[in-house]
Amino acid sequence: MKPQSKTLFVAAGSVLLTLIACAAPAQPTAASAQEASAIRWDVSQPDDGDGDPRLQLRAKQSTSSVALDGARAEFSAARDTLGGGRGPVSFSVVHAAGRLDCTGSLHAAYEGEGQCRFAPDADFATALESRGVGTPTRKEQLAMLMVDATVELADGLIDAGLRPHTGELVAAAALKVTPAYVRDLQSGALRLTSINDAIACKALGVDRDYVRGLAEAGYAKLSSDQVISMKALGITPDYARSMNAAAGGTQ
Repeated sequence: MKPQSKTLFVAAGSVLLTLIACAAPAQPTAASAQEASAIRWDVSQPDDGDGDPRLQLRAKQSTSSVALDGARAEFSAARDTLGGGRGPVSFSVVHAAGRLDCTGSLHAAYEGEGQCRFAPDADFATALESRGVGTPTRKEQLAMLMVDATVELADGLIDAGLRPHTGELVAAAALKVTPAYVRDLQSGALRLTSINDAIACKALGVDRDYVRGLAEAGYAKLSSDQVISMKALGITPDYARSMNAAAGGTQ
């Protein structure tokens, strides 16, 4: 697989994640700075009534949403507040990356909208910079809050041999690329040369069993690009085994 192909897979995954943009103009007035830093929120129930309500944040032309399913403790207060009755509401989301303070109104339980303000955490940015991950922008720290990107995740990926940059840390958190997942791929005889290898693998559903299956089929020396390409083309270990047998040898 050509390098640019893997880049396209990662870029496509990033588009699907729809991370929030919240950068202000270079030299804003006080009024425009307040407008630019504001983030709109709305909450709604699934149209079919099946599933958890979702909290959506919007800034300019980009959006991000979180399921209010109780999985993330920092959104518990928002879940409880937005499940109330008609009227004004306020809630906060506190994460290592920063603090989101929101106000607005509900028309009914989990039906409403309003505005938020985000305050990035300076110590969090310093911690990432000290690890060689880079200094995140305000936009990136807001995205890190939304996808639960943490210093602990950065440390784990670095320990696994893959040092992410700030944007890569966001993508890794959003796709659940954990240190355990990276080690699973490596134990399956796949050599990862960058965090983008792991991100592309996760986006396409490559796991240890798939890598080991290819190795058992005679393809034990494939690069991460080749494995990603085979998965993208729908090549299974069984198909690889039959093709290798037809070719009369191993790779």
